[in-house]
Amino acid sequence: MKKQMRAIAVFCAAVLMTVSATACGSSKDSSGSGGSASKGSYFDKGTSSEDIIKAASAAGKIGNWGIGNEYELLALLTKYDLPNEFVSQAFDMDSFDDDSLMLASAMTYNELGLVKNDYDGGYGYGDTVGTIDMNDEGVAMLEDNIFCTKAFAEKNPNTVAAFISASMKGWKYACENPDEAAEIVSNYGSSVSPEHQKYMASEVAKLVTTDMSGNAVSLDDLGQMEETAMQQTLDLAKQYIKLDDSAAAEKLGTLTLDDVRDTSYWETAASESFGTPEKTDVTIQLKWLPQAQFMGYYVALDKGYYNDAGLNVTITPGGGDISETTAVYNGTVDFGVTWFCNLISADAAGMELTEVAQVYQRSGLELVYKLNQD
Repeated sequence: MKKQMRAIAVFCAAVLMTVSATACGSSKDSSGSGGSASKGSYFDKGTSSEDIIKAASAAGKIGNWGIGNEYELLALLTKYDLPNEFVSQAFDMDSFDDDSLMLASAMTYNELGLVKNDYDGGYGYGDTVGTIDMNDEGVAMLEDNIFCTKAFAEKNPNTVAAFISASMKGWKYACENPDEAAEIVSNYGSSVSPEHQKYMASEVAKLVTTDMSGNAVSLDDLGQMEETAMQQTLDLAKQYIKLDDSAAAEKLGTLTLDDVRDTSYWETAASESFGTPEKTDVTIQLKWLPQAQFMGYYVALDKGYYNDAGLNVTITPGGGDISETTAVYNGTVDFGVTWFCNLISADAAGMELTEVAQVYQRSGLELVYKLNQD
């Protein structure tokens, strides 16, 4: 049962990142990655990130899921003049546990919690592991945002502003009260354990209230679209996303921030200067099942913030083969949550989507490794 819970919790975050783009690096199946490292042959505390990354690369034991957030890993490998190769990592952390991987990808709010904690589904490593943070390495890319089609925003500007305003109130409350937010999410049918949900909520709050440089983001500025972080994400996307369609690939290279985001709706929402929503019944498509990754929307719904803004909001969970960018593009839903690089790829393909709020202000991707013990 414990192993099953591990797989479910990790799969929840990993599969949601599916994109149509493929990376310019290459991956190998973890089953062919070679033998395990012997006990006692891990890394000493204080070993530099560069030395750890180079050792793991030389051994062919760096893992990533390869479904959307490998671009940060590829940028990291390029930074240290290493081959753009990684092992295809499964949706659990067993390959890290059994030493098939020396460096495994882990989201701070999900897999890393499973590695460190000993609650149901956890591996219980505690402080015997270390991490390499993409933000600290200067290769971070922005993740969860709110987006809609450009046409929808132009036709319903008050609706968009009202939705952002109410959502950010939900995120503010959730970040101030993560334990309660975790319980609210669980009440909407969470797929992870209560203990892991609380861990997720506390870690997600950090991503929402801290920027890529480690500076605090004011609770009054949640959802801001910080120019430097967005430009870094766009630049890395242009460098590492490879699209099969030649026209889309060409367009990707020409995209600017003004092509993929519009700050005016967030600014209107922040000033509370919007009028009556043009459309009151709206739906937001999540990337996966109810979990604390999306706690702000569930809190906004539960606390009545959407109703107060004149909106009747339906939250549609993701999962399986559901694509949030496609669902928004074809009009099945009005808003979506996706990673900024996914939106960039979609716009390169001609979907005409626009980001209207950037919820996560820093990357949640880290590489986890084991430490030698005295």
